[in-house]
Amino acid sequence: MENQILLDIVKKSIEKKFDSNIKIDKEKLLSDFPKLQNPGATFVTLNLDGELRGCIGSLQAKRSLIDDLISNAYAAAFEDPRFLELTPSEFKKVDIEISILSSPVEVQYSDLNDLKSKIKPNIHGVILEYNRKRSTFLPQVWEQLATFEEFFSHLIYKGSFDDNLFDYNPKVFVYEVKKIK
Repeated sequence: MENQILLDIVKKSIEKKFDSNIKIDKEKLLSDFPKLQNPGATFVTLNLDGELRGCIGSLQAKRSLIDDLISNAYAAAFEDPRFLELTPSEFKKVDIEISILSSPVEVQYSDLNDLKSKIKPNIHGVILEYNRKRSTFLPQVWEQLATFEEFFSHLIYKGSFDDNLFDYNPKVFVYEVKKIK
């Protein structure tokens, strides 16, 4: 399936809030690209002038790829609690990135050094889970937080976990992504 089709779906999902004439013809898309019916987990990331402007996604495939893209694109633009709603002028300048996630796999580890040996920077996205709380970073975050220590300390902070989280053996999952820009 062509990456441009996925980007068009995301763009239209956002743009239709600004222009009621814009429609997503799901029937035609599903007819032309049957793989869009397959379950998919995606993140949609919006960047403006090199800065994050919205990022929302799904960690596990619970709906069709097309529905996940439409929902996450809209949410990244208008429902990310860290930002105000995207404006039409920002939309014209925003860079869109889609990440299609593999299924998360739990990492079995005995201690932090063992975990460090099993995490692949720039390849693995990571999910931390403890006491029904979770936080995740996509593999792209390694570009800003290049060391294991930085990456995990920010992931702990993002999830509002205690700094000594690893004293409690949290669950750690990894996944990989296919990036589309």
